[in-house]
Amino acid sequence: MAEGRELGWEDSIKEDAQDFEPLPEGDYNVTIEKFDRSRSKGEGKLPACNMAVVYFTVHGGDREITVRENYVLHSSLEWKLSELFRGVGLKKEGEELRMNWGALPGLTARAKVGLKPGIKDPNKKFNTIEKLYPKESAKPAFKTGSF
Repeated sequence: MAEGRELGWEDSIKEDAQDFEPLPEGDYNVTIEKFDRSRSKGEGKLPACNMAVVYFTVHGGDREITVRENYVLHSSLEWKLSELFRGVGLKKEGEELRMNWGALPGLTARAKVGLKPGIKDPNKKFNTIEKLYPKESAKPAFKTGSF
């Protein structure tokens, strides 16, 4: 649960913005916090579509940060949806899967976290989920020379 308390409409406030320091690029363990159902505006070649906004908690050793990632529900981005569901172990490679968004909160994955410049202020850097690695399957990994 978040610390602090709810503010009333006429409460006094004092706290200023804190400098946000993103995590260095690299591989991190992540946990899916929650997701929101949303709509994309439709940009470039994509029409307006259903879109899932997924909130990842990135476990950065001494601290945790939240990274939002948009998953547009469009056939041209099916690979990204598959990557998400494979990353948390709900989908196997080559398998057809009915997306079960409600199963995502609380699941863990391994992610490549990157940095991108902010849209409003390019000097500020923000973390992104660049890639989710497939969860290891139950079958043992192939080892050269072993039978």
